[in-house]
Amino acid sequence: MTNFSTNRDQGSNHPASALDRAHMPDGFDVSLAGYTSGRTVRIPENFGPRQSLEGFDPDYRNIVDYIVRITHRIWETDANGVEYIADCYAPDSLVYDDYGLQTGNKKIVADTHHTTRAFPDIILDAEEVIWAGDDTIGFHTSHRTRIIGTNTGPSRYGAPTGARVNLLVIANCVALGNDIFLEHVLYNTSAMLKQLGVDLWQEAERLAADPPAGWPRSNQLWNDLRRAVAPDEPLSVADPIAGFDPDQFARAVHDNIWNGDQTTIVTCYAPGFEFEGTTERRFAGHAAFLGYTKEMREAFPDLKLQVDEVYWMGNDEDGWLVSTRWSAEATHTGGTLYRSPTGKACQIWGITQWQVENGKITKEWQLFNELDLMMQIAAARI
Repeated sequence: MTNFSTNRDQGSNHPASALDRAHMPDGFDVSLAGYTSGRTVRIPENFGPRQSLEGFDPDYRNIVDYIVRITHRIWETDANGVEYIADCYAPDSLVYDDYGLQTGNKKIVADTHHTTRAFPDIILDAEEVIWAGDDTIGFHTSHRTRIIGTNTGPSRYGAPTGARVNLLVIANCVALGNDIFLEHVLYNTSAMLKQLGVDLWQEAERLAADPPAGWPRSNQLWNDLRRAVAPDEPLSVADPIAGFDPDQFARAVHDNIWNGDQTTIVTCYAPGFEFEGTTERRFAGHAAFLGYTKEMREAFPDLKLQVDEVYWMGNDEDGWLVSTRWSAEATHTGGTLYRSPTGKACQIWGITQWQVENGKITKEWQLFNELDLMMQIAAARI
């Protein structure tokens, strides 16, 4: 694969443009399932059908191939692979993560070197890539990956433990001309720390007292995180359609579960649906989901959630894959989930992926900034 950064203009693409309905794929011709042909193959020999990728490295066949192979090259080849970040992240890239905003590809290079030193055998195994857009407005990709590795090197969380970790990350990126220039990424950091044997509250207290770069967020940064790539008006309002509308569905379900009477847990989720979420939450079925959401709402009785961005691929016959990025403001005044109430005003944001069949959610993957949330609460006790 060629070094492509010297062959293209690295001018700024900011701000990223929001998507229209016409940018949503109506099928799965270019998809991770098609990429692997239904087999357990991480990097196939056939990279799939050609898709217009104007400005991208010509070695890539389509946007799924681009996302999967740059991830493999960056994380799993060698130390030089990490430097490839400079070829596929813009110099002025904006990355919103658990701790705040990381700016520029040099910061991403440094953070990735830190992680690969801590987990030299790290693997990032792609589980799904939900995409929309094109090479004119930008490709929006929601990349769900499973991180697997052994902690044999030191990290910011302490000395190596020898523990094996297995956790999810969801990265929602916008890319143009071979450059990712905007990203909202959530690592299941709290799950990783538990697997390393780290006490979450002790770590939250330590980090709150000695904050990492970008933390805590300013109100301006919080508003920027929420507004980034959000349409001026929901597509379901600006461009309504007859029949099943993934935008209307995602917004209505999230609003009802977190702000309403939660009846959509029964009406919009299949019985026995599967859930995987933050800090090793795994369960199936309506009752378990209701228990989880009620516990969160008891901790934050005034929680107000908004949907920031929705995009999808699919159709009624084959089903849908839906990515929803959301955010919430809430005050820690109740419950015992996060120990005794502190009265702290908190910022919560997350990314949810759904598999939808016959109008029902059959699988949900959801990550939110739980370690950061615990840090916010810990700071209120210092």
